[in-house]
Amino acid sequence: MVSSKARVQRKKQAHAPLHVKRKMLSAHLSDELSSKYGVRSARVCKGDTVIVVRGNSDIRNIEGKVVSVYTKTGRVAIEGVTIKQADGTDTERPIHASNLVIVKLNTEDQWRVETLSKKKEAKE
Repeated sequence: MVSSKARVQRKKQAHAPLHVKRKMLSAHLSDELSSKYGVRSARVCKGDTVIVVRGNSDIRNIEGKVVSVYTKTGRVAIEGVTIKQADGTDTERPIHASNLVIVKLNTEDQWRVETLSKKKEAKE
């Protein structure tokens, strides 16, 4: 982002195209994953195991699998993190990706694993 004005940055983020918003869905890796892949953060994908590090005390320190990723809003739904609706039913509570730490990566996608490994090789 070029501007230092907060409102302009918020507007750019809100009106960004989806291929740019996808990159905003990154979260920090745990210390062991960070040392293994040589990267500080990675994009959150469905199937990753994450832990909530920031937020209300009722959801903080909860660990669970990522159920779905909302690219438009930049939020993630986690297994076991719910909120009660007005009619009393439980629904998934979306949490911003920056408030999470990835504990275990979903390694079903070989392309994702290869790109993380390439980044480590490039730094060496």
